[in-house]
Amino acid sequence: MSNQYQKIIAALKRRKKGATAADVCAATALPLATVNDYLPKAADEYSGHLRVTASGEILYYFPDGFTSRYKGLGVFVRKAVNKISAFIKTASVFLFKIWIVIMLIGYFIIFLALAIGSVFLSVAAQSNNRNGRRNTSVNFGLFNILWRIWFYSELTRPRYNYERNYKMNDIKKRPMHKAVFSFVFGEDDPNKDWDDRQYKAVITYIQAKKGVISLAEYMAFTGMNSLEAETSILSFCSKFEGSPEVTEEGTIVYRFDKLLLRADSVKFGELDPPIKRLKKFSDNTKTMNGWFAVINTVNLLFGSYFLYQSNAEQLITDIQSKNVTLYAYTHYFLSQMTNDPYIFIWAVLGLIPLLFSVLFWVIPIIRYFKERKENNEIKLENFKRLSFSKIYSSPNNIDINIFSSSIPECSPPNFESSADRVIKDMGAVFNPQIEVSQDGKTKYLFTDLETEKRALENYRNTIDTSRQKLGETVFDSNS
Repeated sequence: MSNQYQKIIAALKRRKKGATAADVCAATALPLATVNDYLPKAADEYSGHLRVTASGEILYYFPDGFTSRYKGLGVFVRKAVNKISAFIKTASVFLFKIWIVIMLIGYFIIFLALAIGSVFLSVAAQSNNRNGRRNTSVNFGLFNILWRIWFYSELTRPRYNYERNYKMNDIKKRPMHKAVFSFVFGEDDPNKDWDDRQYKAVITYIQAKKGVISLAEYMAFTGMNSLEAETSILSFCSKFEGSPEVTEEGTIVYRFDKLLLRADSVKFGELDPPIKRLKKFSDNTKTMNGWFAVINTVNLLFGSYFLYQSNAEQLITDIQSKNVTLYAYTHYFLSQMTNDPYIFIWAVLGLIPLLFSVLFWVIPIIRYFKERKENNEIKLENFKRLSFSKIYSSPNNIDINIFSSSIPECSPPNFESSADRVIKDMGAVFNPQIEVSQDGKTKYLFTDLETEKRALENYRNTIDTSRQKLGETVFDSNS
């Protein structure tokens, strides 16, 4: 940062009770324009606050001291930790996604192959028993029952459903791995561009209002309470070269003359806050997610079966026995390749798929409740933006019923508590008068806000925007 900025910070540190621009000029001998440019940056970096004196001057004060939000060891460590955490998270998610595809599909195929092999071996054992004139029944177990159900369902399923086949071919299929990831991890954040969208909306409104915005108007765009909005708007001033000023009535406004220097002419609308989008659990079809659930359930059953059987006290592994079970077949098959098939069955075919299948359920369940909570918070934010804008548009005779909205993104679960929060947040800046009508309805009158609106309009009428026009071209590099 420049030496001029460091001088201003040093001057502010010496004045514990705050300082005006004139105080800083007297302490640094810097031009007033330079001081006015740097003071919003200082207020942003060191979490400063603004007050209006009796003479109409803005007083900058720093109740939290001069700990920078952007520099210093603590900030460096926090950024480093955040970057390392983000890298670890990205790498972990990437590896886990690969593991998901291998486990979900790979184990499903392996388990079905083992089940089919055991069934055919059981059939062969039954045939040998009949040839040997044995009158015994073959016990296929749970997996034989599942096999039979699937076989008969396939046998009786209609094969010629032209309409269904036409619709299935008409649907654009999603890659399998992306569909699986969508089921487990969900979709991308629909509000990852939120800061840009919000900044664009605020800038457009400022340009429509002669380069000036008030704190109440800024609250309507952000849904923040007064304290949060004050900190945020100072940061906005730092980014877009704005400066706070005071109207004749003593109201702080924020002016952005350089944002008016546009090459195009645009027609702007009224106060129209942006809306955050709700998060989706998954873009997959219900059928596709249903298949993932079935596959994972099969893996869960097989994993539980192998883990339970490998821990059983009595082990029957005689492949020639009349009771050829899946475990006996698997044990016999693996014994041809390893001297200790028990450990392999217990760990690889039992414990690992069981833990994975449980995790495959737990992650979407946790995500479901987390996203539901986040969506409720998004609805409240949108509700506050919409309600703040309605209060600002018509400050007098406010009935909370006007806050209701048919837009799903703006409809929080508890309407009354959300409306009460809106009144309190706006009331922290503009203390409302409360009236109760004869029918028992409560009305809120924000007369101070109405007064500020008139003062703000008078202030805007004094601004000559002709000075903020680009004018005729005096030089063209192409000529």
